[in-house]
Amino acid sequence: MFNPAHPGEILKSTYLEPLNLSVSKASEMLGISRKHLSGFVNGHVSVSPEFALRLQAFTGKSAQAWLSLQSNHDLWKLKDKTFDVVTV
Repeated sequence: MFNPAHPGEILKSTYLEPLNLSVSKASEMLGISRKHLSGFVNGHVSVSPEFALRLQAFTGKSAQAWLSLQSNHDLWKLKDKTFDVVTV
């Protein structure tokens, strides 16, 4: 399995850069703080359900798709972890 991109990278490369939108302008359009969006496009902030709905309205890509991108990224980061669990 390859390293799935953080959804913030996808937003930046697929939407912000082609539309020549700054983080400041995009955050204004999304109704979130510039700091939050900057953290997201730099891979430090995850997609929440509310943020996924904002991204859906902004990009046309479904909220579920944004949440799936985040989930795939998070699971890949944990792929080598082992956990001690008790089976029932």
